[in-house]
Order: sequence, then C-alpha cells, then structure tokens
Amino acid sequence: MNEFAEKTGLSPISRSSKRYLWTDAFAVCNFLELFHRTEEGRNRKLALLLVNKVHAILGRHREDDPRTGWISGLDEEIGKLHPTSGGLRIGKRLNERQPSDRYDEQLEWDRDGQYYHYLTKWMHALSRMSQDTGDMTYNRWAVELAKTAHSRFTYFSPTDGRKYMYWKMSIDLKRPLVPSMGQHDPLDGFITYNELQIHAAGKNHAELQAEIEDMAGICKGQNWATDDPLGIGGLLADVYKLVQMMDSGYLEQGDLLLDLLKSSLTGLQSLVKNDFLSLPAEYRLAFRELGLCIGLHGIERIQTLLEKTSHLRTTYPQLCQYLTQLVQYIPLIELIESFWLEPAHRRTASWTEHGDINMVMLATSLLPDGFLHL
Repeated sequence: MNEFAEKTGLSPISRSSKRYLWTDAFAVCNFLELFHRTEEGRNRKLALLLVNKVHAILGRHREDDPRTGWISGLDEEIGKLHPTSGGLRIGKRLNERQPSDRYDEQLEWDRDGQYYHYLTKWMHALSRMSQDTGDMTYNRWAVELAKTAHSRFTYFSPTDGRKYMYWKMSIDLKRPLVPSMGQHDPLDGFITYNELQIHAAGKNHAELQAEIEDMAGICKGQNWATDDPLGIGGLLADVYKLVQMMDSGYLEQGDLLLDLLKSSLTGLQSLVKNDFLSLPAEYRLAFRELGLCIGLHGIERIQTLLEKTSHLRTTYPQLCQYLTQLVQYIPLIELIESFWLEPAHRRTASWTEHGDINMVMLATSLLPDGFLHL
C-alpha cells in the first residue's frame, strides 16, 4: 500500500495524482484496516486524503475535456459540499466516446465514463469511512451518490415494462455508452443500498427504500452464475455482506442467499475444471484471481459466524450444506496469494500492465476485513 500511495501520487502528494475509482475504493478500505491493525495514524490520513483526491479529480471534468468544474454542474463551493452528486468518473486514460464516434468494443474498455459497479464500491468505501471516523458526512455523500446513480442508470423497458440498468454511462450521466446490463449490478446495488441505510439511521430509516425496492425487483429472476473468478469473488463477498445483515436481523432474504450460494458453487466448479491455475503468469490476470480470494475469505468468515450462535444455522439448514461444499475451495486462497507474492511473477507484463489494481487487490486479499465488513 505504501508503494501504491507513492506510485499514484498520494504520498508524497503530487499534482499528477493518478486516480482510478475501483482501485481507490479498495485502497480506502485497506488503509483503514491497516490503521486498525497497526495504529499508525499515517494510514488513516492516507484514507482521508485518498477520498478527497478522488472527489477532487474524478468528481470533476477531465483536463482534456472542454467542460470544466464539477461533473454535477454545481458551482465551485456547493460542489465541494456535494462532491458525489453528479457521480464519479471511472478514471480511464482516454476520454469518453462522443455521440458521433463509432462504437468499438475493445476501445471502449480504455474510455472514460461512469460504471455503476465502480460507484457501488465507492459507496461502500465512504460507508467504511463513516464507520471508522464517526463522521456521517461520508455516509451522506454515499447516499447522494446512490440516489444519483440509481436515477441515471435505471430505466423502464418499453418492451416489457420492467426496470433494467445500463452498464456504462457518459461522464455527465446523460446518455448510455453501453446499454446492456451488468450481470451483478442489480445485486451490488441492493446490497450496497441496504448497507448505507443500516448505517444512516438503522432499520427504520427509509431514505433509500424506494431504490432498494427497485433493485429487489430488478434482481428477481436474474441468473448470477459466472465462471469469471472476479465475478465469483464479488458474489461471495456479497454473500458475506448479506449474511451479516441477516444475522443482525436487519434483512430476511433467505431465497436470495441460497440462490447466490448455489450460483457461486456452480461458478467455482466450472472455474476449477478449466484448470486456470496451471497457466503461467503471463497468461493470468492477478486482480481477477485475487478478487476470487477476497470472496473466499468471506466464506471463511461465514463459517466462523455460524460456529457461534447465529440463528441462520437453524433457520436455513441449506446454508450449512452449501457452506460445506464451498469451504473445499478455500485452499485456492493460498495457491493464488503465494503465486502472486512471488517477485518473479510480479515482474511479468500481465502484472505490471495492471500494477496499481493488482497491488491493491493483493493487499485486500491479505487483509480483507476492511473491505468485507459492513
């Protein structure tokens, strides 16, 4: 994390600070967890600084854009008070595709805009900041971001009258750049909105209730199964967060929980059949594998929770049955982490080309509680 802070212009502070929303969301959680483990105030300061940097850079228009100021359109002073009200840019190296530009699927990966699943990761990071500092400003910013993102990314289909989501939106959230729906975006929204609502004012707070009900509706009938390691890891992380909410008595979502467990198991079985760990480092993507590790750490924590007095063990006996099968995949954590801790593997192009996200995800996998806990 020290290397990440130096490399991206966070510490020492650099005017050319390089920000990328997904990576920075995980980094905030990592710095907070490091603070709790080491009690070194520098780590909390880095988390605070990183939040401010992300808002000041990704909450504003790009330097190569003729537009200036906050992407929300608010004036300078009001924008500082509501830095997430216009959403946050991804932080890609190329500017967004213009309406007159031809769509190029490969090039689109390198273009800026807004991703819903990146925004939910930042909402979670802000929630963790509120829990750590006691300053509810961060939670308020997360709620404002949730409301903005929800209103712009969701839409009614004229075909069947159901609500769906866009996968990628323009920087100003006025037009979809990729109209298809991300497979797990509705789930991320449902879990994250509930997390924010819990911490905003407890079970009786209803500020995001309409958005939660929308997401619950979009989630109905969705197929969550995937053989992508990062996608499976995301499912497992959401499973752990859902279990935490259910164990506290905040939610009763037994059907959704069992569906996610079944989908995660199906994905893991398919992934392992592909023998992905046999490939050399040059043909592997560390951050995707490490995302799987983070989710599997969540399974470890569910196992610990159920060994205590959780009512979930008796209320949902199938939970224990799925858990028994999922824990068989926990040894993948050691295999993947040890592989990428090997210095030679971190000198390959597959690591260095994605160095920032790889090092942050590796840190999260080694110290996952900052990200996994609500």
